[in-house]
Amino acid sequence: MGCGAGGSCTPRPPIRQQPAPETRVVAVVFLGLLLDLLAFTLLLPLLPGLLESHGRAHDPLYGSWQRGVDWFAAAIGMPAEKRYNSVLFGGLIGSVFSLLQFLSAPLTGAVSDCLGRRPGMLLSLAGVATSYAVWAGSKSFAAFLASRVIGGISKGNVSLCTAIVADLGSPSARSKGMAVIGVAFSLGFTLGPTLGAFLPSEMVPWLALLFAISDLLFIWCFLPETLPPEKRAPSITLGFRAAVDLLSPLALLRFSAVARGPDPPTGVRLGSLRGLGLVYFLYLLLFSGLEFTLSFLVHQRFQFSRVEQGKMFFFIGLTMATIQGAYARRIRPGREIAAVKRAILLLIPASLFVGWGHTLPILGLGLLLYSWAAAVVVPCLSSVVAGYGSPRQKGTVMGTLRSLGALARAVGPVVAASAYWLAGARVCYTVCAALFLLPFSILRTLNPAARTLKAE
Repeated sequence: MGCGAGGSCTPRPPIRQQPAPETRVVAVVFLGLLLDLLAFTLLLPLLPGLLESHGRAHDPLYGSWQRGVDWFAAAIGMPAEKRYNSVLFGGLIGSVFSLLQFLSAPLTGAVSDCLGRRPGMLLSLAGVATSYAVWAGSKSFAAFLASRVIGGISKGNVSLCTAIVADLGSPSARSKGMAVIGVAFSLGFTLGPTLGAFLPSEMVPWLALLFAISDLLFIWCFLPETLPPEKRAPSITLGFRAAVDLLSPLALLRFSAVARGPDPPTGVRLGSLRGLGLVYFLYLLLFSGLEFTLSFLVHQRFQFSRVEQGKMFFFIGLTMATIQGAYARRIRPGREIAAVKRAILLLIPASLFVGWGHTLPILGLGLLLYSWAAAVVVPCLSSVVAGYGSPRQKGTVMGTLRSLGALARAVGPVVAASAYWLAGARVCYTVCAALFLLPFSILRTLNPAARTLKAE
């Protein structure tokens, strides 16, 4: 109450908590996600040696998995070479991890729409830290698989990062936030494997656990809540019921949980959202397959060692981080679709150069175009999709998109490896180059709808 000179009192308006500055939110998301990705990617260069050590130990569970991998390798005609077998084994474990992300991401998003982003993020990071603790505390293959399962189920923190950015008020902040998330991925997948390759294998799980705990404490201390109570979904039960729709790939592609939720997008907006989801799925299906078979190709055609392959992926990651920092984050709102179309078109010559080139300069040119596209497509599509849905639906929208990507990454490597060994590198990469015209064609039909949305 405020009192004047005459003794009269006037009520003051209620004090509302001011939203956190957008730049602070983006900075916290970037640093937290970078810590998470460093922990995750430390394992990547150690995976072949880790699998071989379980084989030498005659672990019975490992033996049963190895027999399944051997059967699949024989079915697709892959040469019986230990190096190829390790890549295929690791890829199948990665597919299982992505499949678990596909199942968990929409549930995490639905919970965050009701309870808020902070509780959902802290719960996910606690699960991630638990997965590394299980791995560090035991040396058996069963414990390693258990850690991957716990980690896959808990990896909803990545989709929550995109939901937090989607909560930001201005389109320019969302666009920059999605680009910054892309930079975190590029740096994480560049620095993490490099660090893991130079550390003793016994130290890696403990360092990953240290990164995960540091991430949990950092988010606990510095991440503000970006979804105020008045904008949350009214019931967690409704959120779970909607999320169950996302366990069906068809319902996932149709964004059924979003269409049946509160204040859903309608008409042209809903159709445009579904089209963007299909583009995202097709792009990652093709891209993840090419990414996986690249290890086969450079070893078969150029006899790259593991160190040389590490240098190649370091070049790709560094190029992506540079492009995202210098170009992708500067793309203005409303221009994302045009940037994605140009990037997808670049993947056509990139695939042909990589698939048909027999010299290192041609391979390098293909990888440069490949890196440019990888730096642009996912951040820009995420930025556009973040503009759909009401505030209480952002977690479900971004969780759906993340689930589509996880499903694509679960299926893509298996399909591409089969095509690579059954038909050969040239046919595999040529067919993929032609198939990239599918998402490009869909985007051409969606462009007017996207412009209408930005104008609104």
